[in-house]
Amino acid sequence: MKVKTKKRAYKATNLPPGTMKYKGKKQSLKTVIDIINYSNQAFTKIDCNDVEDGFNFEGNQQVTWININGLNNLKDIEKLGTHYNLHPLTLEDIVNTSQRPKFEEFQNYFFVVFKMLYFDDKDILQYEHLSMVVGPDYVLTFQEADGDVFDNLRNRIEVAKGRIRSQGADYLMYAILDAIVDNYFTVIEAVGDKIEDLESNIFETQTNNSTTPNQIQDLKQEVLKIRRSILPLREVINRLEKSDNTIINVKSQSYIRDLYDHIIQVNESIDLYREMVWGLMDMYMTIISNKMNEVMKVLTIIATIFIPLTFIAGIYGMNFTNMPELQSENGYFILLGAMFVLFIIMLIYFRNKKWL
Repeated sequence: MKVKTKKRAYKATNLPPGTMKYKGKKQSLKTVIDIINYSNQAFTKIDCNDVEDGFNFEGNQQVTWININGLNNLKDIEKLGTHYNLHPLTLEDIVNTSQRPKFEEFQNYFFVVFKMLYFDDKDILQYEHLSMVVGPDYVLTFQEADGDVFDNLRNRIEVAKGRIRSQGADYLMYAILDAIVDNYFTVIEAVGDKIEDLESNIFETQTNNSTTPNQIQDLKQEVLKIRRSILPLREVINRLEKSDNTIINVKSQSYIRDLYDHIIQVNESIDLYREMVWGLMDMYMTIISNKMNEVMKVLTIIATIFIPLTFIAGIYGMNFTNMPELQSENGYFILLGAMFVLFIIMLIYFRNKKWL
């Protein structure tokens, strides 16, 4: 049966550089903006729908974190980019969800793109494009939709836990990246559990169904997608660590260096799990082949046992009248006894050879 494949149309958009075009699938009806403005002594949090509410915190000797949810609302993002003097190419990369993780330095800010991985309320792994613009006293983060891994970070800022309220925008940038990388460990741990469960199921004798190869293939695709999202961040953090931009305080370099060690550990783990997943299919095929070999061995032994018995039955089934055994009164029972003894001898022989 010939499988019909759906034809796909591949077209190059060839838009002018700096043209904003959202390519994701998470559509938001409106832009949701979370604004956190803080210092060592003050804290302000605002939830609003107007990007212009984020224009009033400059020059107040505080750090401002503006988080925007909804990349499909291009006018609001463009308005925010105009106010903070963001390069058109930066705005293009903010809404381009297919952009790989990257790090770029500009005159008055630097720009970081990375992927945020987390499990939603239904325990489904979500992949989200996340961009961050870091200035001297502000941090802008752009998300596709609601839901992130920053709740603990927001709480630390609000209750002044740790050193974050006494640090600048560069430390806030580190804290955001640290929250992203720490959540990578959670994702990697979940993937490891899936691999171990599937490996256990493959070794069970009862597990021999047609869905196992599909499960292995789905897991392989998931691991490759996670690796594609995480691997480039190693280069991003490496460049960030070696940057001599005045926005990054010297004290923050040690934290970024520690973050680089964490992302190396994550990449090593995902490479290990990738090798394990690729070995699952070989393991499954080996187990299926071994089971088939066991079946073939039993059938071969049965056939081998019956070959001499069939040979004897064939000889005495020939239509000759001068065969002396045919005239014997007990010839039939003697022949059956001889065949039975031969059968027992062959079973003992096969057992001694450990073929049974």
